[in-house]
Amino acid sequence: MLSLSACVSANSVNLNELFVSASGSPQRRHSPKPISAIINPSSYRNRQAQAPAPAPQQQVYQPFRPPPAPLPSQYGSLDIAGQIEILANRLGMWYEYAPLISSLIREGFSPPSIEETTGISGVEQNRLIVAAQVRDSLVQSNAEPEILEAFETSGAELLYEIRLLSASQRVAAARFLVENRCDGKGAQELARAIKDYPSRRGDKGWERFDYTLPGDCLSFMYFRQAREHRNPSEQRTWALEQALRLAHTDTARNLVLEEMKGDGDHGDHGDQGDQLQDANTAVPVPVVRLGIGEVAEATSVVVLPVCSPDERELMEAPFESRSEGVFGLVAAEKGWPRWVVLPSWDPVLALGRGGVVISFPDARVLPWKANRWYKEEPILVVADRTRTEIAADDAFYLLKLDGAFKVERGSAFKEKGFSQSLGTVLLVVRPPKQEYDDQLSAEDWD
Repeated sequence: MLSLSACVSANSVNLNELFVSASGSPQRRHSPKPISAIINPSSYRNRQAQAPAPAPQQQVYQPFRPPPAPLPSQYGSLDIAGQIEILANRLGMWYEYAPLISSLIREGFSPPSIEETTGISGVEQNRLIVAAQVRDSLVQSNAEPEILEAFETSGAELLYEIRLLSASQRVAAARFLVENRCDGKGAQELARAIKDYPSRRGDKGWERFDYTLPGDCLSFMYFRQAREHRNPSEQRTWALEQALRLAHTDTARNLVLEEMKGDGDHGDHGDQGDQLQDANTAVPVPVVRLGIGEVAEATSVVVLPVCSPDERELMEAPFESRSEGVFGLVAAEKGWPRWVVLPSWDPVLALGRGGVVISFPDARVLPWKANRWYKEEPILVVADRTRTEIAADDAFYLLKLDGAFKVERGSAFKEKGFSQSLGTVLLVVRPPKQEYDDQLSAEDWD
């Protein structure tokens, strides 16, 4: 684009344009000034930069297309209307018409549109597709014909629950489901027990169960749950009975029988190591290794305020919180910035007003022997602030000495002349760890 600008230059004025008037003074003729056209490149570039850029080409939404799955031979020649009719009327075996759902999605149908035309909900569509794939893996793993026959007319709900297991685990789990006539909930518990077993390495009795046997995995789950209940209690007895019924190996069965007879050390909550208990007041202090996913799997939980090792913050933390309404909303007497959710272990379940959790950066606050590597990991100490009197010699109490918090036996504090503490220690919680074999022994305590 060219820019035209009017200008008068020295070259455009000459002497011929001047004349002498009657007064003798030179005068300029009134003639139009020449106009020169100048190319201004910068103006051209500026106008070009100001021009709107062409709109980018919009990307058209492409819905997800599941990978092609081979259709059964009897459905290979069906058109869309025929496939919809098969699904709407549930014609054939469930694992045979399940691939038709993926076929319709590849043709552009969405799960809501399939539900509208066939009556199969989106949840059921997903369950059928996944369960059919699990059944195919059983066939490829050469599962026994009687196992496959058990899932002919139904069983999508059961096979769906074992979808996260490996191929070999699926065969063993499917065999267990058939032999024990498990329902959907039982299949879910079985899959969870099998997946959870490796992460429980280090729990009491872990090595006595066989990981390759679904019955032993499920037995170990009930065995661990039994140790989370008081002895005696109906919940503990029921869990041990289930563990004994499901145990497959002799080593697992003998361990459960020992626990039922009272030969085991009760109350250590599975992997929670050593426990100290005073003979007179029966104040247990378990050291708990919180399992990965244990809070999510707990049937009930406890919410407690968390504070730093500071005496003022310890006393300012809420003394009471409660559950309200059908949703179990947690209501506290005042606002507080930090809270922790713990499984309903017996020590914290019986905790009423005054419960608090103190967060320590390492375990040096505890009376453990020196030079232990686990003194470098953070811990949580659960204490009862309503029980401040140092009454039992073998119980553990929280006190501030020389400007720092300390957890000691009552006898140690009494020797120093203390009769009151900041609270009675009920539980010590260690952080989750994928694999561990560092549980406390009785010799670890000073």
